[in-house]
Amino acid sequence: MVLLIMYYIYLATIAYVAVLYLTLRDIRIYKRTRIDSYRKGAMKGILASAIVMLGVLFTTFNPEMGLFVVFIGLYFNKKGVREKVFINADSKDRFLGKTDI
Repeated sequence: MVLLIMYYIYLATIAYVAVLYLTLRDIRIYKRTRIDSYRKGAMKGILASAIVMLGVLFTTFNPEMGLFVVFIGLYFNKKGVREKVFINADSKDRFLGKTDI
């Protein structure tokens, strides 16, 4: 049972790291391009990362409820339609948030 709870905590932590990474990437792209949709995405990501962190904390006490809160945070992280900023970038550049604009 303890091993299963630790698995849930690891899963929630990985979700938090993913949301935080996407938020920081949106911030970097916004600073380079000043495109408003990336600013909105970064703001949504900050809200979603707070909700996911709350879910990580809940997971230590009640794993099912904590993962439910994490999934709610992942749902709020949905970014929407974006402008094209990657034209000739390869996968590494997209991963790091470098733009062609």
